[in-house]
Amino acid sequence: MRKDFPQVDLPVDVIAWTDVTEEVLNIYKQSCRLKACIFALCLEGAIKVSINLMETEVRQGDFITLLPGSIIQFYEQKEKVRVGFVGFSSHCLTGVNLIQSTLSSFSTILEYPVLSLNETQASYLQDYFALLARLTTGPYPPDTRMAQQIMEGLLYVADKIYVAHPQGQSRPKSRKEEICRQLIQLVIENYTHERHAQFYADRLGISLQHLSTTVKQATGKNVLDIIANVVLMDVKAKLKSTDMTVQEIAYSLNFPSASFFGKYFKRYVGMSPLEYRNS
Repeated sequence: MRKDFPQVDLPVDVIAWTDVTEEVLNIYKQSCRLKACIFALCLEGAIKVSINLMETEVRQGDFITLLPGSIIQFYEQKEKVRVGFVGFSSHCLTGVNLIQSTLSSFSTILEYPVLSLNETQASYLQDYFALLARLTTGPYPPDTRMAQQIMEGLLYVADKIYVAHPQGQSRPKSRKEEICRQLIQLVIENYTHERHAQFYADRLGISLQHLSTTVKQATGKNVLDIIANVVLMDVKAKLKSTDMTVQEIAYSLNFPSASFFGKYFKRYVGMSPLEYRNS
């Protein structure tokens, strides 16, 4: 049975805080799925957290990137915790192409959302977060387009950090985790022309049943959901931030026709591409 998690969004396009404490983090004591995109930097203390159903401990100097769709739950803190936080709402995300902005690091961010930074990197991000906090609470708060430009800047920084950072040295991956990691990487590389689950099972050298069962157990989603999630992030950004026609978007992603593309989009989003663009 698929486990559904309550979805959590932000009330405005961008929120930035320099001093989030455990009182605020307690809001996320129950598992939830983020509609927003969040960047955080642990400034003090340590806290146990589950991200995408994997438990880890976030410590001082750790940088966290939570992409939309991430499942998050905070457990307990051993001491006082302070976190710098910048979040962007699902509305803001519609004008940002997450896939293209993090093409080199997207699968790495999903697999290792928490990174330990050195002192210089952490102080740079702390200053950046402080500047954004001043901007968002000042006399001229960012409008949607400005918020999207800020997010693109943060994604650029995150992409550089994750690409350059050595990964996976602290915790060996299970076979299920490795299959999911490889699947996500393959989807990123092939989503513009391949959306069949069988294709990815063949590329991984396992049966479709094995792939489907593994992904369901590890993520709570099915393979087509994961493929569609990547496709739709690209499509939504194109609809909101470019002048491409629906037909041009359909052909850029190798759909056989604009009609087929429209049905695919409506199946997952609940409205047509034009309705979404005008919403």
